[in-house]
Amino acid sequence: MIELPCIDTFLAYLRLEKTLSANTAEAYRYDLQRLASFLNQHRIEQVSSISADILSRYIQILYDIGFASTSIQRSISSMRSYFAFIASEGEIAEDPTELLESPRSIRSLPEVLLVEEIERIFNAIDITKTGGIRDRAMLETLYATGMRVSELLSCTEEQILWDEGLVRVYGKGSKERIVPIGEIALHWIKEYYQSERHLFAKPHSDSTIFLNVRGKALSRMGIWKIIQSHVKSAGIKKSVSPHTFRHSFATHLLEGGADLRTVQEMLGHANIVTTEIYTHVDREYLREVHRSFHPRQKRN
Repeated sequence: MIELPCIDTFLAYLRLEKTLSANTAEAYRYDLQRLASFLNQHRIEQVSSISADILSRYIQILYDIGFASTSIQRSISSMRSYFAFIASEGEIAEDPTELLESPRSIRSLPEVLLVEEIERIFNAIDITKTGGIRDRAMLETLYATGMRVSELLSCTEEQILWDEGLVRVYGKGSKERIVPIGEIALHWIKEYYQSERHLFAKPHSDSTIFLNVRGKALSRMGIWKIIQSHVKSAGIKKSVSPHTFRHSFATHLLEGGADLRTVQEMLGHANIVTTEIYTHVDREYLREVHRSFHPRQKRN
C-alpha cells in the first residue's frame, strides 16, 4: 500500500512559504488523499513508479466521473506543487508532472454509444442479484433524461412527476428544468421501489432515489464503478462513463430528428437560457419530442 511522503511537511510549506490559506491547504490534502486511493487501487506501490501516464489516466477518470473543471484544475495544481516539492526534497529522482499533458489535450470528446450498445449494457445487468434492479433503473434514467451524474445522484422521489412522465431536475446554480423521463425508465424505478430500495434504505436515509449499501446517495466514483462493471459484462470496448449516457441521449435525439433548441432545453445548457433568441418550450412539446425521437421512450 502506497503512502505519499512528506504530506504534512508539504502542507506546512504551502502555508508558510506560499502563504496559502488553511482551507486551500486542506483542499490540497484531500486531493492528495484521493490520488493515493487511486494509486492503491491500481497497485502502484512505490512513489518512484508514478509516471506522467498514470497521472494523466487519473485526471481522465476525474473527468469521466463528472468532477467540475475547477476541482480538476485544483487537483492538477496540487499534484504539480506536491511532486515538485518532494523532488526538491530528494524523495523522487524526477518530477512526473513535468511531462503531464495539459488538461485540454488529456480530455477527449466523449464516446457515443450506439442504440444497440445501450441495449447490450442494459441487458447485461443481472437483475436477479441485489443491486441489479437499482443499477438498471439508474442507467435507464441516465439515458432517458440526459441528466448530469450529479443531478441523478441527488434526485429525490419528490422530483418525479409520475402521472405526467416528467422529472424536475436541479442543475448548476440550482436552476430547475423539467425533463421527460419515458415509460421504460419509470417502469424500472417503480420496480426498484417495489422490490429493492428497502434493502438499501436505513433509518437515516432520506428520499434520495438511488442509495448505496450504507443507505446514502451513491457517489460519483460509486456509479462510475457500477457502469464499468456492466460495460465489461456487455463486452463493450469503448470508454464509457456516466457522461457517455448524457452525450448519447442528446446525440440519439438529434439523429432521430429532434431540434437542437429542445435538446439543449432538456440538457439544461445555461447559455441557451440566457440568449435573447431563447423562447420557452412548454412541457407538452418537450414530451412530444421525447416521445417521437427517444429510442427507449415506450415499453413494448
